[in-house]
Amino acid sequence: MAKVTGIGGVFLRARNPDRMAEWYRKHLGVPMSDGGAITFHWGEAETTTFALFANDTDYFGEPGQRAMINLRVDDLTELLAQLRSRGVEVLPQTEDSEYGRFGWCVDPEGNRIELWQPAAGM
Repeated sequence: MAKVTGIGGVFLRARNPDRMAEWYRKHLGVPMSDGGAITFHWGEAETTTFALFANDTDYFGEPGQRAMINLRVDDLTELLAQLRSRGVEVLPQTEDSEYGRFGWCVDPEGNRIELWQPAAGM
């Protein structure tokens, strides 16, 4: 059975991503990039990304959703099929990139969840 294997990232909406990145750098010592992101490396192949997005992003789905969790999965295709078969809302699109494969589902309260099958070596 396909399953979640960890947290791939946490993403926040920000009215001013540059100011928020500076706040995280200054007050919490998080070395955010100029684009407002940092990837923490926990082990050889485990990472978690913390990133800030513009307040008007549509990447999270509904405008009221302030944050989105990215969950690492071991088999995106199988997990999406399992979710569909259980009546979970699964968005029709998937995305392939240098980072791996991405898909999305929606929880019962309407929060978009990003599912990520990392590329080999990530």
